[in-house]
Amino acid sequence: MYPVRIEGTRVILREFAEDDLDDCMAVVGDPDVTYFLSFDTRTRDQHADVLAKDVQRAQSDPRPDYYLAIADRHTDQLVGFVRIALDAHQRGELGYALRKDRWGQGITTEACQLILGFGFKTLGLHRIQAACGPDNHGSQKVLVKLGFTYEGRMRDHVYTNGNWRDSLLYSSLRTD
Repeated sequence: MYPVRIEGTRVILREFAEDDLDDCMAVVGDPDVTYFLSFDTRTRDQHADVLAKDVQRAQSDPRPDYYLAIADRHTDQLVGFVRIALDAHQRGELGYALRKDRWGQGITTEACQLILGFGFKTLGLHRIQAACGPDNHGSQKVLVKLGFTYEGRMRDHVYTNGNWRDSLLYSSLRTD
């Protein structure tokens, strides 16, 4: 299904565009943000390549994921991203990131509520899981607000910033 556009109160989830590169850099180019992500901080050239592939991948059928820009509803400026990666068994994995100057405003929670509704209702997923670092207290709070259940700790789950990092695993079922 392409294109996807999901409207919320303060944000819109939409497909990425190649002209989102500058706004993406406030997320993927900020070491304070990427410290919590599963990849290292990117340069503009590195992310230009990634963004071009993301734009192209969104048009594949079937889609391997729904990786969408979180845009301000009033300005359409990209302020972050949200993603559900799909597998063959009605499962998805939730991921998200937000530019640092928008942290603590409830934007991530709203964006995740929108993508979770899409995942469970439109895509018919049974389970959506999410993982975050043990020191990412903001993400843990978001997942609890969303009604996710804590399932446990995965040791040395992610290699990023030159080190292995544990992850905390959370999940939500359509029946929750």
